Amino acid sequence: MAGQSGRPGVGIVSDVVLQRHRLQAATGKFGLEVSFSGDPSRLMDYPEFPDACLWLITLEDEADHPALFDHLLENTDAPVLFGVDPAPKPGSTDYFRWERRLVDKLEQHLGHLEALDTASDLEELVEITPAPQSAPELPRWIAPAAPGSLAEDVWVLGASLGGPAAVKTFLDNLPPGLPVGFVYAQHIDGNFTEVLTRVLGRHAHYQLQRAEQGYRVRNGDVVLMPVEREWTFDTQGQLTERNTPWPGPYGPSIDQVLLNVADYYGKRCHAILFSGMGNDGAIAAPMLKAYGSRIWVQESKSCGNSSMPDSVAATGCSSFCGTPEQLAKELVKTIENNCLLKSRQKRDSA
Repeated sequence: MAGQSGRPGVGIVSDVVLQRHRLQAATGKFGLEVSFSGDPSRLMDYPEFPDACLWLITLEDEADHPALFDHLLENTDAPVLFGVDPAPKPGSTDYFRWERRLVDKLEQHLGHLEALDTASDLEELVEITPAPQSAPELPRWIAPAAPGSLAEDVWVLGASLGGPAAVKTFLDNLPPGLPVGFVYAQHIDGNFTEVLTRVLGRHAHYQLQRAEQGYRVRNGDVVLMPVEREWTFDTQGQLTERNTPWPGPYGPSIDQVLLNVADYYGKRCHAILFSGMGNDGAIAAPMLKAYGSRIWVQESKSCGNSSMPDSVAATGCSSFCGTPEQLAKELVKTIENNCLLKSRQKRDSA
């Protein structure tokens, strides 16, 4: 049975309060409503059996509740999943892996859960023209990148639902000529790639382009990772298409994009996680932090859906949180500080 939002409603039964709370938080991250949450005795005493499309049952000892199984069989035709693993501590890599396993089980019965931007959502962005003051000039301490020059630093932009609008605003607020390249991992229907390219390339100084075999990321690029197959970087930094799909249910896998980019660029690979459902990016974040990479997130109130950046923030790995405009300003400031530092080091060594 669908909830008020039109999303499927699930029932949660556990004799551990903490487990119920964590199951409810995890299902809510993918837009699912909870039709019922309680212990077995509460469900057995319920005056009218709750409507749900699926039931999640996790008990410390199923033998303690012998009548529960028969009660469920008598009152619902919805799938019943017994023995859901206890949730680890939130924010840990184990927790996000547990969430992924849970979502995999849910999607086997309910289909894909992650909502994506539609073609009409993207078309609406075409009409949005950035304010005149939103495209600042390049600061004097940053030398403009030579056209076509290879990017030394690459930032992965990861997003899902609400991401195109946020990424567009971010790019529209960057000055031209920054010595940086971007790799864009956006959960989207593959049929809308051309619309996305047109929308994000219209106003920004940073042009969106699809990944191409053998291509090396250049300053000013926003290289869009394709949805269908995984892409990696070879030892020369050239993009390479693999004959395998991205791991996980949604392409491109933001976690895998982060790992693949960092595998070549190391600490020169950084990440910004924008609006989106789910927790993609949260598993790779600690690994990038270990490289010395910067990890930033979009702040919740400016997101169409904040589950993805909130999950990454929960890892404790993010060092900056802001609106798309603030993220753009912080990137310019960071690059300027790096240029000043290099200039000072060069002067001191002379």
